[in-house]
Amino acid sequence: MSVGSLVALPVVPYLADGYGRRAGILAGCILMIIGVILQSAAMNLGMFIGARFLIGFGVAIAHGASPLLLTELTHPQHRALFTTIYNTTWYLGSIVAAWLTFGTFHIPNHWSWRIPSIVQAFPSVLQLIFIWFVPESPRFLISKGKVEQAHQVLANVHANGNLDDEVVQLEMAEIRDTIKLEQEFEANGWVQLFKTPGNRHRLIILCSVGFFSQWSGNGLVSYYLTLVLNQIGITDTNTQLIINGVLQIVNMIVAVGQCFFVDKVGRRTLFLISTAGMMGAFIVQTICSARFKVDPTDAAANSVVAFIFIYYVFYNIAFSGLLVGYSVEILPYNIRAKGMTIMFLCVDLALFFNNYVNPVALKAIEWKYYIVYCCWLGFELFIVWKYYIETRNTPLEEIAKYFDGDAAIVGGAVATEKSKVLAAELGGLGTVNMTEKDGMAVEHREL
Repeated sequence: MSVGSLVALPVVPYLADGYGRRAGILAGCILMIIGVILQSAAMNLGMFIGARFLIGFGVAIAHGASPLLLTELTHPQHRALFTTIYNTTWYLGSIVAAWLTFGTFHIPNHWSWRIPSIVQAFPSVLQLIFIWFVPESPRFLISKGKVEQAHQVLANVHANGNLDDEVVQLEMAEIRDTIKLEQEFEANGWVQLFKTPGNRHRLIILCSVGFFSQWSGNGLVSYYLTLVLNQIGITDTNTQLIINGVLQIVNMIVAVGQCFFVDKVGRRTLFLISTAGMMGAFIVQTICSARFKVDPTDAAANSVVAFIFIYYVFYNIAFSGLLVGYSVEILPYNIRAKGMTIMFLCVDLALFFNNYVNPVALKAIEWKYYIVYCCWLGFELFIVWKYYIETRNTPLEEIAKYFDGDAAIVGGAVATEKSKVLAAELGGLGTVNMTEKDGMAVEHREL
């Protein structure tokens, strides 16, 4: 599945930027449903693996387009809440998977794995149904010259259909002018991600948050909980399944709960609290695991389990919701899809590493492998402190100022001096009395 995701990633930005965010979601869901059908009907290992590859391919496309659409549709006041909740719903699937497998574990035939396989299709089916009621991103529409349609979408989702709403008018001006300037004076190729100091800063954040989301020690428990529990004497399968099921419920409660505090506490602060807390919990978990090896008591084993839960509380404070929510909002429109592709690439590379290295290392050196992640978490804390920027209570287009300073391309009423100069070269970009020129709205007065 992770291989399928890796192969699909280069396709995602071209599909999302060329055909629309909704098209990406539709294509991804269709591929996932086909993959689920093949997996559920698999008659041999080859067919099963091929189906998993197709599911991973579809997941990458849908997951790459979905946060773009959500971020670009959401009202600025609700952006933090909605974009962070989006990625935390992963735990809903985890809860269903954990308790479904617990229930089907005792079925003495092939339906023990076919039932969980079939259930995988449910989220994609829901998306296929409801995506027809979701409008296209107004930013994508503007980029394609569909200004009036974009204006109507913004009015519908931000002002109950009022085209003359002041906020909508300001948003339209800012979005339209910014995208026009980006199209005229900024490239949107892959090299653009490395070209400017601001984009290189963004790239550090994107790559780090992608790797950190899977390389913070969570990969040991998320995928190899059985090995971890076996090493502390908890070998009963039912007990392991119950621990996993309860853990997923706790994860979801914490992950969704923190979404309501993103704008109150701040992105950077939540990342710092999360990383520092994970490091502290993992160190104690390592000590308890070492103690169990010396003196295998129930107290030591229970302590390890307790700190696994504590660790995940801190992990979910930031890395569940903000993995996508923070990544998508720091990127300007012209490189947003490509930047998110880079972030997801780092996630998939980390998962690939985890799949092949973690189980071998756990079996070979047991609890001593935890020390690697204790040290790595210290490095993570430094990177977060050094490079992560606070973006709360800032409109999407204006976040560029935090990274690019005076060189930021921002239009509308909050245009930078550079943007005003560039706009003057185009004859002055408008906020009212629009006409179509090169597929974009242009005004006949100077800024």
